[in-house]
Amino acid sequence: MIKTICRYFFSIFLLFAFSMYSQANICLEIKLPQHPNYTFDDDINVISYDNTTIAGNILVPKHPPSEKGFPAIIFVNSWVVEEHEYLIQAAQFAEKGYVVFSYSARGWGCSGGEVNVAGEKDIKDLSSIIDWLIANYPIDSQNIGISGISYGSGISLMGLAKEPRIKTAVAMSTWASLTDALYQQQTPRFFWGFLLVSSGLLTANMDPIIAQNYNNLLTNRNIPSTLSWAEERSVKNFVNLINERNAPVYLANSFGDNLFQANNLLKFFSRLSGPKRLDLNQGTHASAEGLGLLGFDNFTWRNTHRWFDYWLRGIETGIIQEPPVSTLTKVPAANQYYQRNFFENWPSNTIGEEEFHLLPRGLLSNGELSRQPYSSYWTKTNKIFSGLDTFATTGIPILSELLDGQLRTPVRTPLALINRANGIVFEGPRLSQTMKIRGIPKIKLNVRPSLKKLQLNAYLYDVHAGVGTLISHGPITLYNAERGQTQELEWEMVATAYDVPAGHKLAIAIDTFDALYAVPTLLPYSASFKFQRDLSSTLTLPVTR
Repeated sequence: MIKTICRYFFSIFLLFAFSMYSQANICLEIKLPQHPNYTFDDDINVISYDNTTIAGNILVPKHPPSEKGFPAIIFVNSWVVEEHEYLIQAAQFAEKGYVVFSYSARGWGCSGGEVNVAGEKDIKDLSSIIDWLIANYPIDSQNIGISGISYGSGISLMGLAKEPRIKTAVAMSTWASLTDALYQQQTPRFFWGFLLVSSGLLTANMDPIIAQNYNNLLTNRNIPSTLSWAEERSVKNFVNLINERNAPVYLANSFGDNLFQANNLLKFFSRLSGPKRLDLNQGTHASAEGLGLLGFDNFTWRNTHRWFDYWLRGIETGIIQEPPVSTLTKVPAANQYYQRNFFENWPSNTIGEEEFHLLPRGLLSNGELSRQPYSSYWTKTNKIFSGLDTFATTGIPILSELLDGQLRTPVRTPLALINRANGIVFEGPRLSQTMKIRGIPKIKLNVRPSLKKLQLNAYLYDVHAGVGTLISHGPITLYNAERGQTQELEWEMVATAYDVPAGHKLAIAIDTFDALYAVPTLLPYSASFKFQRDLSSTLTLPVTR
């Protein structure tokens, strides 16, 4: 509890300090030596529709264009970064005959205006950039693509939906629902939200509404207007515009991305009716494609080149013939640890559901994960209290996901260390065969809270020798619960791809705190889990047949 109180006061202090002493935009200029195959101009200023200056750089092939002109790719900066982010990749594309324009979205780098977060101003800026490119360079206006990582990916997808001259988009570490990214299951993203807002205030010219909306989520105020702002910036609400044009879309995210979790992207992908591809990797936000920015061979960037070469240059790269969905799966029993699986569609008809029933714990024993429902005529109740965290955790934000994704060092927790006062564990029997989990686990519980506000965090573990390896997790938060009344809660955990080896066990742990999420109240409360014959408490897992 003390740790949580300090965390909140510290965050409020820093937000105030940053808002009072916000620094000027990071604004760089780079000089490159002459190249035999392309020219580089780092002094580009596009005047947008409202006279805002948008700063960029451009690489243009030196060989003559075709009769139609050069295919073009537009790169949009990530949060905190600016227009030079993609320089190495842009040079590789220019070598192949693309005109490549990279720019800092308004509010970032040398660009004017305020950060707009894929709003209408950003899209109008993009239209102005395309006008400028067509007016000043021999561009094939029928073959313009756009791409970006994180913040740039959101503008890329929204641009594909709203700017008809963009033929295709590649969106890496992206969001489909900004509402879910910030507030899924009514749970504010404390760590990532604070990191984004504070870093943005230091490095960009931020629209004050961004920090205000983040504060609204933390304090549970003005939620309808805050979510309305986020919905306007959620491409899931404009998927019909993409489908009407049959526009090709390539998406790439990571299962360990706790900023833009894969759940809402899977749902968005299933709604796309045109040509599409989705690659889900391991690691944290932007880690799967980050090394590619430095020129290292990279699965996502390799596919990005193949995607643009096919759609913008008409080169047969084989990417369209491959299954459109791939998952980099954790396979602890294998020597390589990771294995890429492919699916012909999503939702996949090769994936079904397996259901486990949560049965109450005893005086000294854990609760059970059982194939059979609770059958006793006696009602039982297990209670946990807020106030202290448990050893059930997602680990250290960013660092734990990096160690897991890049160094194969997952978050592990001895189940015996999860204290029974502040947490509860449900453990299953040993598996007779490997269980291949692919997709979004779901949990359902019957809970009686002592206050109107509560938060529950569920952790799914692969258990061997008493130690749980984190497979997935998921929070749910209530602000207006029926105090003292039993109510059914059902929520999603984060999508995953994980093979639980034969001989291991599954377990679910539940507590009331996690470093990733803001809690709804600092007052102590209890959560009582009720078990009786007519109340179903379940864990539902998506499993390959």
